[in-house]
Amino acid sequence: MAIKDIRLFGDPVLRTPAAEVIDFDKELRVLVQDLQDTMLDAPGAGLAAPQIGVGLRVFTYWVDGIVGHLVNPLLALSDEEQEGPEGCLSIPGVTVETRRALSVVAKGQNMHGEPVVLEGTELLARAVQHETDHLDGILFVDRLDPAARKAAMRAIREAEWFGEPPPTVRVSPHATFGLGM
Repeated sequence: MAIKDIRLFGDPVLRTPAAEVIDFDKELRVLVQDLQDTMLDAPGAGLAAPQIGVGLRVFTYWVDGIVGHLVNPLLALSDEEQEGPEGCLSIPGVTVETRRALSVVAKGQNMHGEPVVLEGTELLARAVQHETDHLDGILFVDRLDPAARKAAMRAIREAEWFGEPPPTVRVSPHATFGLGM
């Protein structure tokens, strides 16, 4: 398993909705381990497959000392909301108060295709919503009110990393990444 480069704001993969996982195979298990290794190394509270350049509906999380993953998540959100600081490994150095649902029930699968239900509040709920947004091509700055979004975009444009080209990734022409091809 390996630590991968994290794609930064501006990389088109971050704005592309990810495909549903249909093959629960060794490649998926390697992807989950790579996501966990990369997330823990960063460190972050979560990491979605598009953030390492893989367009599949998979994310990992690390909250309150618990490391886990979810494949093909579907969320049910509470009506009660929370406001709190949120950042993103793909937007380093930018943290903004962001409104999210206070609790979440996420249904999906584990890397073996077995059903999983993940329930959480506060930070876990925020992480699950944030990572699922990544799978839909949405970034947390898209959830901000206009004034906060304008300030966040200014901070992004002024960031040292902004405008860096995405890493070059070599993929075998035979790799399927669980897309059933």
